Amino acid sequence: MDLNFDLHIVLKLLVLLLSGNCTIYKLFGLCMVLVLISLLWLQLSCSGDMSTSSEKDHRDLQQPPPCLSNTQAPAADDTSWGPHKLALVVPFRERFEELLVFVPFMHTFLNKKKIRHKIIVINQVDHYRFNRASLINVGYLESGNDTDYLAMHDVDLLPMNEALDYGFPVDGPFHVASPELHPLYHYKTYVGGILLLSKRHYHMCNGMSNRFWGWGREDDEFYRRLRKAELQLFRPSGITTGYKTFLHIHDPAWRKRDQKRVAAQKQEQFKVDPDGGLTNLRYQVESRQELTISGAPCTIINTKLECDQNQTPWCLLG
Repeated sequence: MDLNFDLHIVLKLLVLLLSGNCTIYKLFGLCMVLVLISLLWLQLSCSGDMSTSSEKDHRDLQQPPPCLSNTQAPAADDTSWGPHKLALVVPFRERFEELLVFVPFMHTFLNKKKIRHKIIVINQVDHYRFNRASLINVGYLESGNDTDYLAMHDVDLLPMNEALDYGFPVDGPFHVASPELHPLYHYKTYVGGILLLSKRHYHMCNGMSNRFWGWGREDDEFYRRLRKAELQLFRPSGITTGYKTFLHIHDPAWRKRDQKRVAAQKQEQFKVDPDGGLTNLRYQVESRQELTISGAPCTIINTKLECDQNQTPWCLLG
Protein backbone atom coordinates (compact mmCIF):
# COMPACT_ATOMS: atom_id res chain seq x y z
CA MET A 1 0.00 0.00 0.00
CA ASP A 2 1.23 3.52 -0.86
CA LEU A 3 2.43 5.50 2.19
CA ASN A 4 0.60 8.67 1.05
CA PHE A 5 -2.62 6.65 0.89
CA ASP A 6 -1.93 5.30 4.40
CA LEU A 7 -1.47 8.79 5.78
CA HIS A 8 -4.68 9.96 4.09
CA ILE A 9 -6.64 7.20 5.82
CA VAL A 10 -5.01 7.96 9.18
CA LEU A 11 -5.87 11.65 8.90
CA LYS A 12 -9.52 10.79 8.14
CA LEU A 13 -9.62 8.59 11.25
CA LEU A 14 -8.13 11.42 13.28
CA VAL A 15 -10.83 13.87 12.11
CA LEU A 16 -13.58 11.39 12.96
CA LEU A 17 -12.15 10.82 16.45
CA LEU A 18 -11.90 14.51 17.19
CA SER A 19 -15.49 15.25 16.11
CA GLY A 20 -18.35 14.99 18.58
CA ASN A 21 -18.19 14.45 22.32
CA CYS A 22 -14.95 13.29 23.94
CA THR A 23 -15.14 9.79 25.48
CA ILE A 24 -12.56 7.45 26.92
CA TYR A 25 -12.92 5.25 23.84
CA LYS A 26 -12.19 8.19 21.57
CA LEU A 27 -9.14 9.12 23.64
CA PHE A 28 -7.87 5.55 23.37
CA GLY A 29 -8.50 5.56 19.65
CA LEU A 30 -6.71 8.90 19.34
CA CYS A 31 -3.65 7.46 21.08
CA MET A 32 -3.60 4.49 18.71
CA VAL A 33 -3.85 6.79 15.69
CA LEU A 34 -0.97 8.92 16.96
CA VAL A 35 1.14 5.77 17.39
CA LEU A 36 0.28 4.73 13.84
CA ILE A 37 1.23 8.19 12.52
CA SER A 38 4.58 7.95 14.33
CA LEU A 39 5.29 4.56 12.78
CA LEU A 40 4.39 5.78 9.31
CA TRP A 41 6.53 8.87 9.74
CA LEU A 42 9.47 6.69 10.85
CA GLN A 43 9.03 4.53 7.76
CA LEU A 44 8.95 7.60 5.54
CA SER A 45 12.08 8.97 7.21
CA CYS A 46 13.98 5.71 6.78
CA SER A 47 13.00 5.39 3.12
CA GLY A 48 13.70 9.04 2.28
CA ASP A 49 16.99 10.66 1.43
CA MET A 50 19.38 7.89 2.50
CA SER A 51 22.44 9.62 1.13
CA THR A 52 22.06 12.53 3.56
CA SER A 53 21.45 10.32 6.60
CA SER A 54 24.25 7.97 5.61
CA GLU A 55 26.71 10.84 5.46
CA LYS A 56 25.65 11.97 8.93
CA ASP A 57 25.63 8.50 10.47
CA HIS A 58 29.10 7.65 9.22
CA ARG A 59 30.73 10.93 10.16
CA ASP A 60 32.29 9.25 13.19
CA LEU A 61 33.80 6.57 10.96
CA GLN A 62 35.26 9.17 8.56
CA GLN A 63 35.49 7.16 5.32
CA PRO A 64 34.84 3.43 5.89
CA PRO A 65 37.70 1.42 4.36
CA PRO A 66 37.15 -0.52 1.14
CA CYS A 67 36.73 -4.26 1.40
CA LEU A 68 40.05 -5.99 0.84
CA SER A 69 38.57 -9.15 -0.61
CA ASN A 70 35.20 -10.37 -1.81
CA THR A 71 35.94 -13.98 -0.90
CA GLN A 72 34.66 -15.47 2.33
CA ALA A 73 37.37 -16.20 4.88
CA PRO A 74 37.82 -19.82 5.95
CA ALA A 75 36.02 -20.72 9.14
CA ALA A 76 38.82 -22.88 10.55
CA ASP A 77 42.58 -22.50 10.88
CA ASP A 78 44.61 -23.31 7.83
CA THR A 79 47.65 -25.04 9.28
CA SER A 80 49.48 -24.65 5.98
CA TRP A 81 49.84 -20.96 6.87
CA GLY A 82 52.44 -21.80 9.48
CA PRO A 83 52.84 -22.92 13.09
CA HIS A 84 52.11 -19.59 14.78
CA LYS A 85 48.71 -18.19 15.68
CA LEU A 86 47.91 -14.59 16.62
CA ALA A 87 45.60 -13.52 19.44
CA LEU A 88 44.37 -10.13 18.27
CA VAL A 89 43.35 -8.55 21.59
CA VAL A 90 41.01 -5.56 21.41
CA PRO A 91 40.32 -3.60 24.63
CA PHE A 92 36.76 -2.36 24.24
CA ARG A 93 33.89 -0.42 25.71
CA GLU A 94 30.76 0.89 23.92
CA ARG A 95 32.36 1.55 20.53
CA PHE A 96 30.10 -0.74 18.57
CA GLU A 97 30.02 1.25 15.34
CA GLU A 98 33.81 0.96 15.17
CA LEU A 99 33.74 -2.76 16.03
CA LEU A 100 31.35 -3.45 13.15
CA VAL A 101 33.98 -2.09 10.77
CA PHE A 102 37.05 -3.42 12.58
CA VAL A 103 36.27 -7.14 12.88
CA PRO A 104 35.48 -7.95 9.20
CA PHE A 105 38.24 -5.63 7.98
CA MET A 106 40.95 -7.19 10.16
CA HIS A 107 39.75 -10.74 9.52
CA THR A 108 39.98 -10.18 5.78
CA PHE A 109 43.32 -8.34 6.07
CA LEU A 110 44.93 -11.13 8.12
CA ASN A 111 43.50 -13.92 5.96
CA LYS A 112 44.88 -12.27 2.86
CA LYS A 113 48.31 -12.28 4.53
CA LYS A 114 47.77 -15.91 5.63
CA ILE A 115 48.07 -15.08 9.32
CA ARG A 116 46.37 -17.65 11.54
CA HIS A 117 44.46 -15.66 14.14
CA LYS A 118 41.48 -15.16 16.37
CA ILE A 119 39.98 -11.79 17.28
CA ILE A 120 39.32 -11.43 21.01
CA VAL A 121 37.32 -8.40 22.15
CA ILE A 122 37.68 -7.73 25.88
CA ASN A 123 34.54 -5.78 26.71
CA GLN A 124 34.66 -3.89 30.03
CA VAL A 125 31.20 -4.09 31.64
CA ASP A 126 31.88 -2.82 35.18
CA HIS A 127 31.21 0.68 36.54
CA TYR A 128 34.86 1.73 36.76
CA ARG A 129 36.70 3.99 34.34
CA PHE A 130 38.08 2.40 31.19
CA ASN A 131 41.35 0.54 31.78
CA ARG A 132 42.99 -0.42 28.48
CA ALA A 133 46.05 -2.03 30.08
CA SER A 134 44.07 -4.31 32.41
CA LEU A 135 41.84 -5.40 29.53
CA ILE A 136 44.91 -6.36 27.50
CA ASN A 137 46.15 -8.34 30.51
CA VAL A 138 42.80 -10.15 30.55
CA GLY A 139 43.12 -10.82 26.82
CA TYR A 140 46.53 -12.38 27.33
CA LEU A 141 45.25 -14.68 30.09
CA GLU A 142 42.04 -15.62 28.28
CA SER A 143 43.49 -16.07 24.79
CA GLY A 144 43.96 -19.83 25.09
CA ASN A 145 46.86 -22.21 24.54
CA ASP A 146 46.32 -22.33 20.77
CA THR A 147 47.90 -18.88 20.30
CA ASP A 148 51.56 -18.05 20.85
CA TYR A 149 51.70 -14.30 20.20
CA LEU A 150 49.38 -11.34 20.61
CA ALA A 151 48.56 -8.01 19.05
CA MET A 152 47.60 -5.21 21.43
CA HIS A 153 45.28 -3.56 18.92
CA ASP A 154 43.12 -0.41 19.15
CA VAL A 155 39.65 -0.84 17.68
CA ASP A 156 39.81 2.50 15.83
CA LEU A 157 43.05 1.89 13.90
CA LEU A 158 42.96 0.04 10.57
CA PRO A 159 46.05 -0.91 8.52
CA MET A 160 45.71 0.37 4.96
CA ASN A 161 49.03 -0.88 3.62
CA GLU A 162 49.20 -4.62 2.92
CA ALA A 163 52.99 -4.54 3.31
CA LEU A 164 52.60 -4.18 7.10
CA ASP A 165 53.88 -7.25 8.91
CA TYR A 166 51.56 -9.04 11.37
CA GLY A 167 53.63 -12.21 11.47
CA PHE A 168 55.22 -13.79 14.52
CA PRO A 169 57.77 -11.34 16.01
CA VAL A 170 60.75 -13.67 16.14
CA ASP A 171 63.40 -11.10 17.09
CA GLY A 172 61.38 -9.13 19.65
CA PRO A 173 58.33 -6.86 20.10
CA PHE A 174 57.21 -5.35 16.79
CA HIS A 175 55.48 -1.97 16.86
CA VAL A 176 53.26 -1.95 13.77
CA ALA A 177 51.83 1.57 14.36
CA SER A 178 55.24 3.24 14.64
CA PRO A 179 55.58 7.00 15.27
CA GLU A 180 56.63 7.52 11.64
CA LEU A 181 53.35 6.00 10.44
CA HIS A 182 50.69 6.63 13.09
CA PRO A 183 48.36 9.47 12.05
CA LEU A 184 48.37 11.12 15.51
CA TYR A 185 51.29 10.14 17.75
CA HIS A 186 54.82 10.77 16.59
CA TYR A 187 57.12 10.75 19.64
CA LYS A 188 59.92 8.21 19.50
CA THR A 189 59.00 6.23 22.63
CA TYR A 190 55.41 5.67 21.51
CA VAL A 191 54.41 1.97 21.49
CA GLY A 192 50.60 2.25 21.45
CA GLY A 193 48.03 1.60 18.74
CA ILE A 194 49.24 -1.78 17.47
CA LEU A 195 52.04 -3.74 19.15
CA LEU A 196 52.92 -7.37 18.47
CA LEU A 197 54.89 -9.52 20.86
CA SER A 198 55.20 -13.16 21.77
CA LYS A 199 53.40 -14.41 24.84
CA ARG A 200 56.75 -15.29 26.36
CA HIS A 201 57.94 -11.70 26.04
CA TYR A 202 54.65 -10.34 27.39
CA HIS A 203 55.04 -12.59 30.43
CA MET A 204 58.63 -11.39 30.88
CA CYS A 205 57.25 -7.84 31.26
CA ASN A 206 54.61 -9.03 33.78
CA GLY A 207 52.06 -7.64 31.34
CA MET A 208 50.92 -4.04 31.67
CA SER A 209 50.34 -1.93 34.77
CA ASN A 210 46.78 -1.97 36.15
CA ARG A 211 47.07 1.52 37.66
CA PHE A 212 45.98 3.45 34.56
CA TRP A 213 42.26 4.19 34.78
CA GLY A 214 41.01 6.61 32.14
CA TRP A 215 42.69 7.36 28.85
CA GLY A 216 46.42 7.46 28.14
CA ARG A 217 49.92 6.85 29.57
CA GLU A 218 49.65 3.06 30.01
CA ASP A 219 51.64 2.39 26.83
CA ASP A 220 54.37 4.84 27.91
CA GLU A 221 54.78 2.84 31.11
CA PHE A 222 54.87 -0.37 29.06
CA TYR A 223 57.75 1.05 26.99
CA ARG A 224 59.75 1.24 30.22
CA ARG A 225 58.88 -2.39 30.94
CA LEU A 226 60.24 -3.42 27.56
CA ARG A 227 63.47 -1.62 28.37
CA LYS A 228 63.69 -3.20 31.82
CA ALA A 229 63.20 -6.68 30.32
CA GLU A 230 66.01 -5.83 27.85
CA LEU A 231 63.76 -6.49 24.87
CA GLN A 232 64.70 -4.77 21.64
CA LEU A 233 61.82 -2.98 19.91
CA PHE A 234 61.42 -3.37 16.14
CA ARG A 235 59.38 -1.26 13.73
CA PRO A 236 58.33 -1.43 10.05
CA SER A 237 60.81 -0.51 7.35
CA GLY A 238 60.29 0.24 3.68
CA ILE A 239 56.75 1.58 4.19
CA THR A 240 56.27 4.62 1.94
CA THR A 241 52.66 5.55 2.75
CA GLY A 242 53.60 7.75 5.73
CA TYR A 243 50.72 8.99 7.87
CA LYS A 244 48.24 7.45 5.42
CA THR A 245 49.41 3.97 6.38
CA PHE A 246 46.52 3.67 8.85
CA LEU A 247 42.93 4.85 8.91
CA HIS A 248 41.93 6.29 12.28
CA ILE A 249 38.16 5.91 12.54
CA HIS A 250 37.70 7.56 15.93
CA ASP A 251 35.87 10.89 15.91
CA PRO A 252 36.69 12.89 19.08
CA ALA A 253 33.68 15.17 18.54
CA TRP A 254 31.38 12.15 18.66
CA ARG A 255 33.06 10.21 21.47
CA LYS A 256 35.01 12.14 24.09
CA ARG A 257 38.04 10.49 25.68
CA ASP A 258 38.21 10.24 29.46
CA GLN A 259 41.31 12.38 30.03
CA LYS A 260 40.49 13.54 33.56
CA ARG A 261 43.23 13.27 36.17
CA VAL A 262 41.93 12.84 39.71
CA ALA A 263 43.90 13.59 42.89
CA ALA A 264 47.22 11.70 43.01
CA GLN A 265 46.66 10.34 39.51
CA LYS A 266 48.34 13.47 38.11
CA GLN A 267 51.64 12.41 39.66
CA GLU A 268 51.21 8.64 39.50
CA GLN A 269 50.66 8.59 35.73
CA PHE A 270 54.35 9.37 35.15
CA LYS A 271 55.72 6.76 37.54
CA VAL A 272 56.87 3.24 36.84
CA ASP A 273 54.79 0.50 38.45
CA PRO A 274 57.54 -1.93 39.59
CA ASP A 275 55.31 -4.76 40.85
CA GLY A 276 51.88 -4.52 39.25
CA GLY A 277 50.71 -6.30 36.13
CA LEU A 278 49.66 -9.89 35.54
CA THR A 279 50.55 -10.72 39.15
CA ASN A 280 47.99 -8.37 40.73
CA LEU A 281 45.29 -8.29 38.06
CA ARG A 282 41.81 -8.90 39.47
CA TYR A 283 38.83 -9.52 37.20
CA GLN A 284 35.79 -11.68 36.54
CA VAL A 285 34.57 -13.00 33.21
CA GLU A 286 30.82 -12.41 33.16
CA SER A 287 30.20 -14.20 29.87
CA ARG A 288 31.79 -15.31 26.63
CA GLN A 289 30.11 -14.95 23.25
CA GLU A 290 31.14 -16.22 19.83
CA LEU A 291 29.91 -13.79 17.20
CA THR A 292 30.14 -13.45 13.45
CA ILE A 293 30.17 -9.95 11.95
CA SER A 294 29.78 -9.86 8.16
CA GLY A 295 31.20 -13.37 7.95
CA ALA A 296 34.10 -12.66 10.32
CA PRO A 297 34.25 -14.57 13.62
CA CYS A 298 35.25 -12.98 16.91
CA THR A 299 35.05 -13.77 20.60
CA ILE A 300 33.51 -11.23 22.98
CA ILE A 301 34.64 -11.63 26.60
CA ASN A 302 32.46 -9.51 28.89
CA THR A 303 34.75 -8.60 31.76
CA LYS A 304 34.36 -6.95 35.14
CA LEU A 305 37.57 -5.44 36.44
CA GLU A 306 38.13 -5.03 40.17
CA CYS A 307 39.68 -1.96 41.77
CA ASP A 308 41.45 -1.53 45.09
CA GLN A 309 40.38 2.04 45.85
CA ASN A 310 43.02 2.31 48.55
CA GLN A 311 45.67 1.89 45.87
CA THR A 312 44.03 3.63 42.89
CA PRO A 313 41.08 5.76 44.09
CA TRP A 314 40.98 7.37 40.63
CA CYS A 315 39.30 4.26 39.18
CA LEU A 316 36.10 6.16 39.99
CA LEU A 317 35.40 9.75 39.00
CA GLY A 318 32.96 10.46 41.83
